[in-house]
Amino acid sequence: MKTFLTILLTAALAVTTTWFVLRKPSPELISGERKPLFYQSAMHPWIKSDKPGRCTICGMELTPVYEASQAFGDAGGGTVALTQSQIQVVGVQTVIAKVQPLIRTLQVAGMIDDDASRHRILSAYVDGRVEKLYVNTMGAEVTEGQPLANFYSPGLLQTEREYRQLSGDLKIQTGLRLRQMGLSQQQIQAVDQKSSETLTSEILSPISGTVVGQNVYEGQTVATGDKLFEIADFSQMWFVFRAYEQDLPWVKLGETVLITTPSLPGRTFEGKIAFIDPNFDETTRSTNVRVILPNPLVNGRRELLHKLYADGSVNVEAPAVLAVPRSA
Repeated sequence: MKTFLTILLTAALAVTTTWFVLRKPSPELISGERKPLFYQSAMHPWIKSDKPGRCTICGMELTPVYEASQAFGDAGGGTVALTQSQIQVVGVQTVIAKVQPLIRTLQVAGMIDDDASRHRILSAYVDGRVEKLYVNTMGAEVTEGQPLANFYSPGLLQTEREYRQLSGDLKIQTGLRLRQMGLSQQQIQAVDQKSSETLTSEILSPISGTVVGQNVYEGQTVATGDKLFEIADFSQMWFVFRAYEQDLPWVKLGETVLITTPSLPGRTFEGKIAFIDPNFDETTRSTNVRVILPNPLVNGRRELLHKLYADGSVNVEAPAVLAVPRSA
């Protein structure tokens, strides 16, 4: 019985002693200071020391590294922990990921071409002879209705004389014949006041534009259908480029295209996609895309010239997704 009491008292004393030891705070907690594991350079993290000092490379004071925040070390779970000073040195910034549309820029190369709907070939309506040329320079700017040449045609002259002598329905029918022979409505109305001694008529420009072709000279005899002049209206141009198979999902009608050309450094022109050719080229795996491009006169000339090489930038918008800036 006495032995049992001795053992019981000894066990109680051991438990009490252990409780007091565990309850006693550590020296670090009493002092309120943490003991660093080592010292490390913020700029050169491979430079470490077990005591304070300076970096042997940059001379900066070494930063203490504690157990809970090892600089540039693995904090577990794939996380890297940095001290506040290291965050400032590295320049770490945060950004909120959010759902937003992605903008993709498609770079293309093509050529400046004239608008085919604004291009005219002026041919001879009747047999005759060119007496005088008023415009004989390629590249000359002309306006609609401007005289291009003075033209003598026996057939046209005879029809004009008949028109002056007739009246009523016959005069109307003869006026239609004159229209088919190349005279404008204003020229037909002026036939009655035209002197009988005037043997020629004027060939007028059908549109305003630039003379891009001249196939006739003074004194030249021409037959019906012969090509005389070619005129293009360059106030509106086409930028034509090839869109490849992988780019077609991003190219849409109405998309804005920013266009630059080596001939005009620093200038950017803006146009809209107006046509995507449905005839896909199976050899090149691409198709033509047409952009409408305004081309006003600047100091008496067009800025964008026919057949210039040019580059285009198409900013296309993809569906909204969870994203962060590319610089993040």
